[in-house]
Amino acid sequence: MQSLFGVRRGACLLLLTAAALPFAQAQPKGFIYDEAKVPPYTLPAALQFDDGKPVATAVEWRERRRPEILRLFEQHVYGRSPGRPEKLSFVIREEDKQALNGLATRRQVEIRIGDTPGFHRLDLLIYLPNKRQGPVPAFLGLNFAGNHAIHTDPGILIPRSWMRNDPAQGITENRATEKTRGATRSRWAVESILARGYAVATMYNGDIDPDFDDGFQNGVQPRFYKPGQTKPEPDEWGTVGAWAWGLSRALDYLSTDEDINARRVAVLGHSRLGKAALWAGAQDERFAIVISNNSGCGGAALSKRIFGETVGRINTAFPHWFCGNHKKYSDNEAALPVDQHMLVALIAPRAAYIASAQEDSWADPVGEHLAAVHADPVYKLLGVAGLPDKAFPALNKPVMGTLGYHIRTGKHDVIQYDWEQYLNFADQHYKSAKR
Repeated sequence: MQSLFGVRRGACLLLLTAAALPFAQAQPKGFIYDEAKVPPYTLPAALQFDDGKPVATAVEWRERRRPEILRLFEQHVYGRSPGRPEKLSFVIREEDKQALNGLATRRQVEIRIGDTPGFHRLDLLIYLPNKRQGPVPAFLGLNFAGNHAIHTDPGILIPRSWMRNDPAQGITENRATEKTRGATRSRWAVESILARGYAVATMYNGDIDPDFDDGFQNGVQPRFYKPGQTKPEPDEWGTVGAWAWGLSRALDYLSTDEDINARRVAVLGHSRLGKAALWAGAQDERFAIVISNNSGCGGAALSKRIFGETVGRINTAFPHWFCGNHKKYSDNEAALPVDQHMLVALIAPRAAYIASAQEDSWADPVGEHLAAVHADPVYKLLGVAGLPDKAFPALNKPVMGTLGYHIRTGKHDVIQYDWEQYLNFADQHYKSAKR
């Protein structure tokens, strides 16, 4: 039988059979895509202290167990981040109160880290619905291709930072061009978000730390090195940690914006940026809602299942994403003192939503769902509704409590269907929230 404090492979088979979920198999060879081939594993208990004693009360969770788990993730997975910098300032570079044919106010903010001249710059794009009364809630997330790529709006400033060359998309000499405007607009339902009364804010992940392994010289990390230090220590932040840190710096600005209800900001991300969103939400309790879209290994999926992408594969392909200590667990997931259900549990009692795609077996949808299932007891201990139904849901049938989950038809992507569920989840959460 299944235990909510530890699980073996047979437990997930109580939730679905391999035949119930016809995943596409167009994925890298040599990895597990068959539920029957998942090896036995045991999850570390979220509600058990490091000394083996059970967590009995919400106070014990809050004061002792939660800090323990947070430290474990810092030490073994994402690394320690420096927190809010002493020298942080904001400059509004551009504003148009009649953007998108009058639908929105567009605001573009430069977040400056460090002294001038020579500060590190993060460019934040914000759309506010013009039909608003008072401060509005917001969705905040990083993007892969520059702010100008999320919409065809000609007023969005072209990024000045490094980008991976892609001549077909108009990126040459590692710089974006006009050709890339609107290239990823299908992933950002800007008009739908605004129509529901929410603001949307986004920032290019490469502004924080470009997504390639250069020994941590070209991102934000060098600004925090000690004298003589040339790279992060084994328990200090990698690129995913830096992206999460950048999301908190964006929230620092949003907390100063009178048009934003900073107590109702949802942080979200897709794929590797979903990993960053989860880690940001786990660390920074100012985020009211945390949303993971197809985040997979190192995101919402349980690492110990070694289904689809594994810790060894991700550390080899992307050696800069996690802290140096994480490499100890390549092909050694059983030794990990944490797993991703504990990451989701760190968000409790705040709302969290995890989403998967039917054809995205690389990201392990079952493992993503199980993270919510095994985080549920922490939500219950804290007196809030967690996941209403523990069974793996049917396709396109979302389950929403304080924890939410859906698996939809389709591939590894963010589509309109996903956004509709996130908006519904936010509506439901804010209506029931006593604040």
